Amino acid sequence: MLEEKVLNTIQKYELIKENDKIVLGVSGGPDSLAMLNILNSFKSKMKFNIYVAHINHGIRENAKKDEEFVKKFCEKIDVECYVLNTNIKMIAEKEKKGLEETGRKVRYAFFDEILEKTGSNKIAIAHNENDNAETILMNIFRGSGLTGIKGIEPKNGKYIRPLINSKREEIEEYCDINNLSPRHDESNDENIYTRNKIRNVLIPYIKKELNPNIIDTINRLSDIVKDDVEYLNHQTESIYKNLCLEEKNITNDVYIVEKEARIILDLKKFNSCDKAIQKRVILYSINKLFKTTKGIEKIHIEDIIKLCNKNIGNKYLTPNKKTKIVIKNKKIYIELIK
Repeated sequence: MLEEKVLNTIQKYELIKENDKIVLGVSGGPDSLAMLNILNSFKSKMKFNIYVAHINHGIRENAKKDEEFVKKFCEKIDVECYVLNTNIKMIAEKEKKGLEETGRKVRYAFFDEILEKTGSNKIAIAHNENDNAETILMNIFRGSGLTGIKGIEPKNGKYIRPLINSKREEIEEYCDINNLSPRHDESNDENIYTRNKIRNVLIPYIKKELNPNIIDTINRLSDIVKDDVEYLNHQTESIYKNLCLEEKNITNDVYIVEKEARIILDLKKFNSCDKAIQKRVILYSINKLFKTTKGIEKIHIEDIIKLCNKNIGNKYLTPNKKTKIVIKNKKIYIELIK
């Protein structure tokens, strides 16, 4: 059943094509191990190749055992395995960031490294329906808009998620049936992180007291919102192109922001747009410039729109440490703070 569901997901979203080379993020847990086992069984018939990337975060007591388990499993099925040994706690303290944020940054940087090393073109992540529901709830509690409610995309650039339409229970059952004996991350049992509280406390409560099918319900909501967001994104991109007067030093690399990078928009045309579109154009522009909208909150967007609507020259805002919005010569300058 799970193999069929994963195959349907791959075909529906065109996640894998012939001659693809895919780096799989494998922790050794049920989700990533099931993904590895299933894609390994598909690769000959579908004519693609896979490589495994495993990160030993240097935090958990059993991390070394997990590493050895993944290496032996890969050796058994004849798949190349690349391992990174690091100390996430030390890096987080040095950079003054949270463990989760630091772990994610290190993890994806390593995936990119192996992608380049193996000449691969895709990275497979083992997110499932439960992960999607948890992410949506987290985003709701943070005050997210539609983009947060749409949840995790099956495909986002080079990242693919073959298990995104599969439930955690189905994955665990698959592991049992196939005697995969996945590793257990005991940190998932500790309710000190927001996601763990949602996973271990909130969702079980909702299932018992309110809606036993809450995972299905949230994923249906996600599907509905995805269609709306896709349409709005298309409209935003089209309107942005009409408003844009200049793009300077804008790169497609998600890690590189050039020092002189900036975007200039037509102020009069911007002010003629509906407010909902204005918000999206601002976020689209900032994301295009800086590869992220982190730190840009609702109040910042409102202030930028007010500044534009007042149409007073030589006024500016700095919504965060690196973004400067300037109104000058009937134009909107979105640029890097020097």
